[in-house]
Amino acid sequence: MSKKKNVLVAGANGTTGRIIIDLLKMSEKYQPIAMVRKQEQKDHFEKENVAAVLGDLEEDLSRAVKNADKVIFAAGSKGKNVIGVDQEGAKKFTEAAKKAGVEKFVMLSSMGADNPTISEELEDYLRAKGNADDYLRNSGLDYTIVRPGALTDEEGSGKIQLKEKLEKQGSISRANVAQTLVEVLEDDVKQNQFFEILDGETPIEKAVRS
Repeated sequence: MSKKKNVLVAGANGTTGRIIIDLLKMSEKYQPIAMVRKQEQKDHFEKENVAAVLGDLEEDLSRAVKNADKVIFAAGSKGKNVIGVDQEGAKKFTEAAKKAGVEKFVMLSSMGADNPTISEELEDYLRAKGNADDYLRNSGLDYTIVRPGALTDEEGSGKIQLKEKLEKQGSISRANVAQTLVEVLEDDVKQNQFFEILDGETPIEKAVRS
């Protein structure tokens, strides 16, 4: 029985992050490490038997990533600090992961990150996400970049549509996004690729491997 891989989740305390942690807890391959900013959040995860580390995306992250085999970046500033967190924080996390020898980096991005002008109100955010994605792609790390449409809190169907470019707008449940992020942690799944996802008809485990 091979040992479970440690997966560090940045943004573990967010809505999508918590779903990711729950999925990793049930996994036979992975165990989650929640990266959080506040001691009370760390205590909360530890009460649930989830390993947690303190890490701030605007500070030094070398200690936070040191035991991670793989990482998922699911952090976001909800528009409050797109440069500091969504862009530069993601870059810092990428650098720290690279120095720590992380095997794979899974990035939660956004549809439109490659074309920020499609949305006037989200333009700054999408540009920040696109810059973070480009930085990861040029980092030398193995990666998968997942770009969902608008996130909803609906129940996960476990089914999506996936293409490098879907050429349409739409929405997807956070649960389906979280499941997709966990599915692509595997070494050969969508390795060094990026793609868009919406709710759809194809089971997630099949969609990410086709």
